[in-house]
Amino acid sequence: MSCAAGTRRLRIGTPVHQPPREAGAAAFSCAEISSYCRRVLDLLLGNCRLPGGSAPVDLAIAGGRIVGIGPARGPARETVDVGGHLVTPGLVEAHIHLDKALLGDRVSGSAETAADAIRLTAIAKRGFTAADIEARGRRVLDLAVAAGTTAMRAHVEVDPIVHLAGMEAMLALKREYAPAIDLQLCAFAQEGILQAPGTEALLVRALEMGADLVGGCPYNDTDARRHIEIVFALAREFDVDADFHVDFSDEPEHLHVREIARQTMRTGWQGRVAVGHLTELAALPAEEQGTLIGVLAAAGIGVISLPLTDLYLMGRRDERNVRRGLTPIRRLLAAGVPVALASNNVRNPFTPIGTADLAHLTFVTAVAAHMGTPDLVRQLVAAVTTHAARILNLRDYGCAEGSRADLVVWDCDRLDEIVTALPARRLVVKAGRVTVEHERRVIERWRVGGTDG
Repeated sequence: MSCAAGTRRLRIGTPVHQPPREAGAAAFSCAEISSYCRRVLDLLLGNCRLPGGSAPVDLAIAGGRIVGIGPARGPARETVDVGGHLVTPGLVEAHIHLDKALLGDRVSGSAETAADAIRLTAIAKRGFTAADIEARGRRVLDLAVAAGTTAMRAHVEVDPIVHLAGMEAMLALKREYAPAIDLQLCAFAQEGILQAPGTEALLVRALEMGADLVGGCPYNDTDARRHIEIVFALAREFDVDADFHVDFSDEPEHLHVREIARQTMRTGWQGRVAVGHLTELAALPAEEQGTLIGVLAAAGIGVISLPLTDLYLMGRRDERNVRRGLTPIRRLLAAGVPVALASNNVRNPFTPIGTADLAHLTFVTAVAAHMGTPDLVRQLVAAVTTHAARILNLRDYGCAEGSRADLVVWDCDRLDEIVTALPARRLVVKAGRVTVEHERRVIERWRVGGTDG
């Protein structure tokens, strides 16, 4: 009898059982098999150490969800003993540009400012095709999935330069990678809306094609307020969330986030709006900064810090006491504003480096944002898990009973080690199925074999 193509057990775990049957009895009927299979778990992860937990527990998974936490119960199609290692919810990439990733070999010159990066990328975009975008996006998705990312929001540029080629490519990748990652697509107006005639119509078409939300970039347009109004109008028309690139400068010369907060509350879109970068907030005097942070909290706006890009492009004109250029993560968190860390760009004029591994961002931000205490280190992990999931409005996310079984098994025992030690991933689980299994082999020949001569 088989409930699936086969059963599998890794390391130590509860074996897969079959119902008792007397010798010589007739074969199981289809009804008996169906009844039995409903009682078989899809996956049993044994000996898991959960965030905040002390003793290891077993996770029973069926139908893509965690259905039990505690001692192992019932047979499973696949059983894995994780040996007391840490298990967390899957990583959540809250802001990335797959369509303009990996451009190092086709861009000449280095970006000194955000405006330079936009200009250089716009030149490269003239040579983009759907096939090219898909190929580069696939390479980054492979990196992210292997690193434990199970949900991602990708900004897809829609404008008179690239038209809808990015949407075509990303929709194909969304279907292809569905077994491994949930991909949200944001129709994004990088080149502006008013200064790039035809963009609004293209945004509408992208939403009709299946974009999950709409995004804007008011600092790169001729009328920031009208730009913001158009994005909110589209969000309301299609009943989708909105996500803005905003206030990306060393000095508080834009502060468009104030208008975004006003429009958020006017339209009733609290909890459905995110802003990325927001580096200008750090340049405000403490009292004014605190007031604006309070407005963001009241409007239910999530903030996405993009540390690699912001550290790279901000502070370029400072000759002494060079600014770090990060939004004030600690003050935002203290006020109850959810803050995510995200990759933004991978190896292009905005960010010449990148691995699509969100753990690396926690490592960098621990130093750059002075977040080294135990409580702040836990907040850094939350910035690539629970806070990011909240900003993306992911339902049933976490490690509790009833949560979606999107999980990462880490090669460590404690939550803080994700930040402090960058441990390898052992397993990645998506919707209750093991999607990635890492094998690590190190031979210290100097210990066991000595040296010749």
